[in-house]
Amino acid sequence: MLSSQELRVLFITSEVFPLCKTGGLGDVSAALPAALRSLQNDVRLLLPGYPKVLAGVKYKSKVAEFNTLPQFPPATLLSARLSLSKSENIPVFVIDCPGLYHREGGPYMDTLGRDWPDNALRFGLLSKIGAILSSDASPIAWRPHIAHCNDWQSGLTPAYLHYHAGKKATTLMTIHNLAFQGIFPPGSVIQLGLPLESFDVNGVEYYTNMSFLKAGLYYADHITTVSPNYAEEIQTEPLGFGLQGLLATRRRHLTGIINGIDTREWDTATDPHLVKNYTSKKLSDKAANKSALQQQMGLAVDADIPLFGVVSRLNHQKGTDLLIQIASQLVEIPAQLVVLGSDHAELEHQLSTLTQAYPGAIAVRIGFNEALSHLIEAGADCFLMPSRFEPCGLNQMYSQHYGTPPIAHATGGLLDTVVDYTPAKLADGSASGFLFYPMTADNLLSTIKRAALAYQNKKVWQRLQKNGMAKDFSWHASAAAYREIYLSLLP
Repeated sequence: MLSSQELRVLFITSEVFPLCKTGGLGDVSAALPAALRSLQNDVRLLLPGYPKVLAGVKYKSKVAEFNTLPQFPPATLLSARLSLSKSENIPVFVIDCPGLYHREGGPYMDTLGRDWPDNALRFGLLSKIGAILSSDASPIAWRPHIAHCNDWQSGLTPAYLHYHAGKKATTLMTIHNLAFQGIFPPGSVIQLGLPLESFDVNGVEYYTNMSFLKAGLYYADHITTVSPNYAEEIQTEPLGFGLQGLLATRRRHLTGIINGIDTREWDTATDPHLVKNYTSKKLSDKAANKSALQQQMGLAVDADIPLFGVVSRLNHQKGTDLLIQIASQLVEIPAQLVVLGSDHAELEHQLSTLTQAYPGAIAVRIGFNEALSHLIEAGADCFLMPSRFEPCGLNQMYSQHYGTPPIAHATGGLLDTVVDYTPAKLADGSASGFLFYPMTADNLLSTIKRAALAYQNKKVWQRLQKNGMAKDFSWHASAAAYREIYLSLLP
């Protein structure tokens, strides 16, 4: 068996922080490869060449051309470096294909929020080149042992490799969110160069259409997802989203591994976005961030009133509708609410209306602001995550790391990472937040009230904060678990 020092991994992803990010996948695609490389694994990224990617990577050089793939426009493969810090650069391969990637808008949607109509081609090319680089058909000398695919956008890589007759890498498919499956018309099978026989229930067919994600789940040698509890949830309805049967049959090849967080980017002692840095040994300095957040967001400056924070996409999955339902009762506790996020226009409007009804008590910022997200994590007293489902979640880990106990629905990675407050669990050092179940507005409100009551006991609250800050949410343990899976999959 190979040692980790000899292990070569191609990490195929559609986004990576700080070049392009729409959610947790972007964070993971930077942090996990960096953590794996710190364990002496040779990990390299494969990315689509969006304008921000081409502008953001360094030391670009052409290493191959793909001008004869009949289903796709001509593309050039660039070798480059992604700088994560002054001392850390990750090698990346970038697919430069102007016809598919050189356009305004996001990775998946245009500036009006509509899916790109050629997404099947755009991410079919990512998957196809991922498969080529992972086989003896590769035009470059570096060959991976493992092709690590992430979400539907690289889901066809295992399918392409399955039908490749020569030598090829072992494939690992990671589910970051099963709700997004990359579903396209059946004609896409031929358009993307897959054999007709692949369009079968034992293949890429999904309720008469084709699914990129199902292809990855069916053909990959192993599947991981981003928390142990979510790995169990997706094998049954409703969180299996039509794939629960396939996942249940593959349960022996399915592993849940909790994501980590970038503890360099998220460090209360050094975070440049905070008004005052602090540690668990000097928690009193956290108060300056609450005051600054209240001032910045137009809330009444009051050290004693509990301030609840939200940084989230504003949609049904994240429970934004329930938060809106109980907002007026939250204010009456009394408490304050600050929200940062965007997504669903009607929910954005309803939240904005609440700021007019409760000036000084509710503040909302539509959009995303990295600096403000850090200040909310530090300045809020409690962080709200009422997600209906959450494969892993990162903000509940940021919150505990920042001494801001989270309130979360007991699902997915939230259940794996937050320990509900009870006097006994507080005493043994495990309690770090508040959980509620089932998912109702009344349960959310009663848990907020339970947290507000605990907040009034400063000794209890400080113990709760320190318990959370003592947890190790770094990527080291998760990277080691991925390394063990990689090694176990090799011949």
